[in-house]
Amino acid sequence: MQPDEILDYLIPGIMLGALYAVIAIGYTLVYGVLQLINFAHSEVFMVGAYASLMVLTAIDPSNPTVLVSVGLVFVGFAVSGTAGAATAYTLEKVAYRPLRRRNAPRLAFLISAIGASYFLQNLAGKLFGRDARALPEPFHNKKVFSVFGTQVTVLQLLIVGTALVMMVGLDHLVNRTKLGSGIRAVAQDAETAGLMGVDIDKVISRTFIVGGFMGGIAGFLFGLHLQLSFTMGFLPGITAFAAAVVGGIGNIRGAMMGGMLLGIVESFSSPIFGEEWRYVSAFAVLVLVLMFRPTGILGERLGRSA
Repeated sequence: MQPDEILDYLIPGIMLGALYAVIAIGYTLVYGVLQLINFAHSEVFMVGAYASLMVLTAIDPSNPTVLVSVGLVFVGFAVSGTAGAATAYTLEKVAYRPLRRRNAPRLAFLISAIGASYFLQNLAGKLFGRDARALPEPFHNKKVFSVFGTQVTVLQLLIVGTALVMMVGLDHLVNRTKLGSGIRAVAQDAETAGLMGVDIDKVISRTFIVGGFMGGIAGFLFGLHLQLSFTMGFLPGITAFAAAVVGGIGNIRGAMMGGMLLGIVESFSSPIFGEEWRYVSAFAVLVLVLMFRPTGILGERLGRSA
């Protein structure tokens, strides 16, 4: 790889890292509050993508103007975010809350999460078919400007900009709002928080809703970048989980950092080692980080990260 080609891989790497960061936040939020890994979060991501596919396919004009294209994007945000939030809320009510009320062992939560993941994955395959499908691309890969000869597209700016807005907004929500105080209190000590008047069930449900909303929008953005399939959540979900661990599972800013790091590593590994080493390189970073920093780069729980 030549020095003048660095930006050709850095810009897509930042875009991919932004997507991983948004997905990773969903894992981190749930882990911070419940101390469990919501392996069905990758399917929340997938549901958001398919929900936006249904709506945008129905209303997509053949030659959209700039104003119509922007409108389609906001419709996609609303539909995918709502579908992701509703799916995550339902998962919490059906797959996790009954176990929590029965003081079930952690293994039961893990099995329930994996079961919910496979159920949603195969349901999507049944409803939408098992062939890959593409979302209507509102901007048709339109170039905006170039940086030292590397073209930057509207889609790349949309993905990175949306991810940054969501990450900054979530950081503000967790550290500056009443809901955020509740989330941090439950994450630090749920029993004490309950004694102090915090409605634990409501906080947990809202945490799933917030994480699901962001995961659904990430699915829509991912669908604009690549094709959709009923298994589309698996590799991005696993990589985003690795990003959350690299940054420090349970730490929101760590999830952002880990997502960006793995996205850039993946992008640069293709020209250096070959496309087949892309995911290998990302998980090699995970192993190396955990060897020297077992708690991740930032290594703080949600309840202590403010």
